[in-house]
Amino acid sequence: MILLEYHNAVVEKTLAPIVSLKETVLDSTVVDFDGVVYHISTRTSKDVIWFSLSWSCYNELTKWGATDMLRKEYGQYLISSPEQGYNLTLEFDLKNLPSTEEEREALVKKMALIKRNLLAQPFEHAFDQQAQFEDNDQPNPQPDLMQIHYRDQEAIYIQAQHDRVTVIFSTLFKEETDRIVGKVFLQEFVDARRLPNIQNAPQVLYSHKEPPLEIRHLPEFRHLKESENVGFVTFVLFPRHFVRGDVRDATISQIQLFRDYLHYHIKCSKAYMHSRMRARVQAFLKVLNRAKPDPVVVEKKTISGRNVIKS
Repeated sequence: MILLEYHNAVVEKTLAPIVSLKETVLDSTVVDFDGVVYHISTRTSKDVIWFSLSWSCYNELTKWGATDMLRKEYGQYLISSPEQGYNLTLEFDLKNLPSTEEEREALVKKMALIKRNLLAQPFEHAFDQQAQFEDNDQPNPQPDLMQIHYRDQEAIYIQAQHDRVTVIFSTLFKEETDRIVGKVFLQEFVDARRLPNIQNAPQVLYSHKEPPLEIRHLPEFRHLKESENVGFVTFVLFPRHFVRGDVRDATISQIQLFRDYLHYHIKCSKAYMHSRMRARVQAFLKVLNRAKPDPVVVEKKTISGRNVIKS
């Protein structure tokens, strides 16, 4: 099974003029996972590129540090009045960009990761809260239950606890077959953790229809219908999983793509099963064609003695 890329390759390719400093005309709309929409355009002149982003959960992300992250990482390019219909806009003047090509390539890479960086802020907030529990010099914080409704009828719930951080995904299975394949897929997460070489992996729990205790009190789950194909996947992260540095960055990048990873492989599994079924049907048809009996030839004679052959 493959891992999905954390960055948007189309955004990276579209913003190539920033690296080459070549004037161009752009008006591209690019979509990403989870309903994110980018608009890359040259509105005023060929040497000024606008990069706009729209995401349904943007206002929720600003509560947990997204605004501070934008000012820190993209501040000099961030404009105060976003493009109409979008949540934020960055402006790149080709005449006022870093002087070296390596710096411009790093800037384009950072733009391709902007969705990842925005969604990373609630995780960073939860990890910092969990560190306060372990710091004897600081009072224990009141842990926030962060709700990120990043898709229609689906959300991520993040909460720090004394010795762990709990991350819950609610995911909607639109088809019964998706739920069945997804359950088998998620069971592999549980079984694989028993292997000696990955026993330190985060614990994964799965429940169908019944929300975990951490979010059961929320109004949106009080009247959950029995017929709804809603599943809940819980990751239990311990401090060793979010040590500052590369470990934390990799954990955040991988876990926020879990929902897309799950449904991508469900679709791949269904496509593989369909291809195998079609191949098996073709094999059965060949067997049936070979099993057809040869036509029976009956030879009869007329009263005059001529042969008449009927098949």
